Amino acid sequence: PPCPVLLCLLPWTATQISARGSPATFGPVFEDQPLGLLFPEESTEEKVTLACRARASPPATYRWKMNGTEMKLEPGSRHQLVGGNLVIMNPTKAQDAGVYQCLASNPVGTVVSREAVLRFGFLQEFSKEERDPVRTHEGWGVMLPCNPPAHYPGLSYRWLLNEFPNFIPTDGRHFVSQTTGNLYIARTNASDLGNYSCLATSHMDFSTKSVFSKFAQAPDPGPDTRLFAPSIKARFPAETYALVGQQVTLECFAFGNPVPQIKWRKVDGSLSPQWATAEPTLQIPSVSFEDEGTYECEAENSKGRDTVQGRIIVQAQPEWLKVISDMEADIGSNLRWGCAAAGKPRPTVRWLRNGEPLASQPRVEVLAGDLRFSKLSLEDSGMYQCVAENKHGTIYASAELAVQALAPDFRLNPVKRLIPAARGGEIAIPCQPRAAPKAVVLWSKGTEILVNSSRVTVTPDGTLIIRNISRSDEGKYTCFAENFMGKANSTGILSVRDATKITLAPSSADINLGDSLTLQCHASHDPTMDLTFIWTLDDFPIDFDKPGGHYRRASAKETVGDLTILNAQLRHGGKYTCMAQTVVDSASKEATVLVRGPPGPPGGVVVRNIGDTTVQLSWSRGFDNHSPIAKYTLQARTVPAGKWKQVRTNPTNIEGNAETAQVLGLTPWMDYEFRVLASNILGTGEPSGPSSKIRTKEAAPSVAPSGLSGGGGAPGELIVNWTPMSREYQNGDGFGYVLSFRRQGSSGWQTARVPGADAQHFVYSNDSVRPYTPFEVKIRGYNRRGDGPESLTALVYSAEEEPRVAPTKVWAKGVSSSEMNVTWEPGQQDTNGILLGYEIRYWRAGDKEAAADRVRTAGLDTRARVTGLHPNTKYHVTVRAYNRAGTGPASPSANATTMKPPPQRPPGNISWTFSSSSLSIKWDPVVPLRNESAVTGYKVRKGFTRH
Repeated sequence: PPCPVLLCLLPWTATQISARGSPATFGPVFEDQPLGLLFPEESTEEKVTLACRARASPPATYRWKMNGTEMKLEPGSRHQLVGGNLVIMNPTKAQDAGVYQCLASNPVGTVVSREAVLRFGFLQEFSKEERDPVRTHEGWGVMLPCNPPAHYPGLSYRWLLNEFPNFIPTDGRHFVSQTTGNLYIARTNASDLGNYSCLATSHMDFSTKSVFSKFAQAPDPGPDTRLFAPSIKARFPAETYALVGQQVTLECFAFGNPVPQIKWRKVDGSLSPQWATAEPTLQIPSVSFEDEGTYECEAENSKGRDTVQGRIIVQAQPEWLKVISDMEADIGSNLRWGCAAAGKPRPTVRWLRNGEPLASQPRVEVLAGDLRFSKLSLEDSGMYQCVAENKHGTIYASAELAVQALAPDFRLNPVKRLIPAARGGEIAIPCQPRAAPKAVVLWSKGTEILVNSSRVTVTPDGTLIIRNISRSDEGKYTCFAENFMGKANSTGILSVRDATKITLAPSSADINLGDSLTLQCHASHDPTMDLTFIWTLDDFPIDFDKPGGHYRRASAKETVGDLTILNAQLRHGGKYTCMAQTVVDSASKEATVLVRGPPGPPGGVVVRNIGDTTVQLSWSRGFDNHSPIAKYTLQARTVPAGKWKQVRTNPTNIEGNAETAQVLGLTPWMDYEFRVLASNILGTGEPSGPSSKIRTKEAAPSVAPSGLSGGGGAPGELIVNWTPMSREYQNGDGFGYVLSFRRQGSSGWQTARVPGADAQHFVYSNDSVRPYTPFEVKIRGYNRRGDGPESLTALVYSAEEEPRVAPTKVWAKGVSSSEMNVTWEPGQQDTNGILLGYEIRYWRAGDKEAAADRVRTAGLDTRARVTGLHPNTKYHVTVRAYNRAGTGPASPSANATTMKPPPQRPPGNISWTFSSSSLSIKWDPVVPLRNESAVTGYKVRKGFTRH
């Protein structure tokens, strides 16, 4: 009898129809695209090259468009095609300026390059006409216009004074606008007299050109030194448009006397510290959308201020968010392709097919960034481009669509030749031939066609599923596939094996943090197959090879797969699954491990009812980690650098069921963060995350300033010093000090307020204050909430004055060739200050006192020895008392003469004789010279030499 159609097929057949033609065929992909070019009109270069190169198989051919019109590239013309590059010989602005695009084509399709604009740069000469003198008054501001010649693109500017290269410096008084080229002088000086010339420079792609203006004369300014408030003359626009990534420069310069200071700020946000500047220009090197906003320039001097505002509007070229990629699709199927781009303004999206605009048509729907095909045909194959554009640019994304028609083919994915399966289990045998359109699939066992039943199912994708497998299911299974292009089949053999079973399952356990535990798992299996144990925790595989891990596995027997947990942590609690697995089946059992430990971190710490020294905290309970929470601890830290410290609370002990408590003993007007820790019998857990930062309310100071001292200063002054109060003791804004002082023994107190927390001294000046008068002084802090407590009273003395009384009875005597002794009497007691000592001034007879050398004594001793003198020299000597204020009047002078120097020659003819207990030494006497002092004796020194 005739066989069923699918059983009569050949073992396999293959037929393919595709727009590609062969596996090596693909459409053009750009590797090099043209770039915009600025060509100097005066360049000596004879050609311009616009690059274009595409990878393609077969190789691509190239065409070019200029301003949307295809160019005729004929041999011998000025426009030559070299490879894919367009070479323009002897380019001119009139003929060649415009927008260029390269088209690359092969049999698969055509793609269009991005647009490249060829522009021509130029810079003409300045006008030859003489410039009128610019007159002003000294102290006034002045602007010298540059009036640059015609040019493209923009220029950079500098100014010369009198001759090259004497360039005008960029300082606070001078400013050269890089927008207009004009020179601004905020306040003129006599030194500004001279001849000025504007230097304009053009920077193009591969050349630089500079031109000079005629000199403009600045005559001698007449004197007028009046001060006047700033007036901004160089102003940035009300609106400045910029693209993301570009540099933005705002200019602002003002006339004024004194020269104004420039400050910048962002009105509707904060100005980045890296751009904060006192310069006339605000530069943002790479602008972003966050930089958009209103900016203000303020010019200020002692006479007033002037401001100007303008807005930076940031836009962006198109940028791809989603692009198309090469696609293979079955004939007759549906396809949806999409691309998306960001930009400002929002880009519009259009589509090209083989370089030509694509619009909606039967089977093809174009909806902005979506391209939809229904029932694809071979004619839909080709090169597609998604084009996104706004006024700032255009971007292209290219991809190839290959529509395929294929007969079923099992060569790449045949049915598995040997298919093992476990008895009593289930097996799925896929049938996945390559085919376009999708093939119709039938299965057979031997010569029997399989149909769906309670045990056998063929899924829509062609997979054969057999359930409750028995030995009778063994045999050959064949998959038959067919579409309108052809037919094919593939066969595999099903082999039934013994099922895998868990013989000893793991048991659930309850352990504490840090304990160890072994979970047992034993299994039986088909002896012809290998057995593998796989453990998971909450369905995630356990990594036994992780360095420092807590898991170990048993390896004594193939049928034993025990798991050991070492030093268990909280994260090790959960559902453990032991799976015994062979290549054909698996069996698994579960066990639950409970790890008890300290509580987890509380959550949601909220601060309420903020007072000056108290706040109310609330929080939510964290995990108790299977052990009830016993208590909570609250901690606080000062922001930004404080350390976490436990704080006093109400109630003192916070029980485990509480979720709120009051914090006590805080410092007023201080920034704090808070956190909560939970504890149970197993320990204290991790802290909560910090609360949001809060500031306690202000209160009057509660601590008096310390370090009260003083003294010194000018006559008639009382100087009082103290240690400034640190931030934590100020308790509020508007902090300052109240100083109270009075002469010792008087009754009334004088007070003085010293604003500012950083203040650390006060000077009371009154001509009636006598030198070194004791004052009683005390101090307290104040802020907007009131005054704080006063310090203890300290005794501070008014400024000292130089001693008024000179020493008496000065006597001096030379005691050697380089020394003299000086004595004196102190004179009457002086109340101008504390006597520190005496200053001895001495000078040689014949010299002036102004050349005197000085030596000071420390303390009240009334004698001193002066050293380092010249021999046989007469000296005049005076003595003065000194204190911290200076040196007092000189005593009457005394005279002293140093001795002659000692004899310089040693004794001669030295001889000696020994006796049992004595040594006799003899020498010739020394006769002093006329300029040496008389010999008064000899010194004998003894020493020992060991042999």
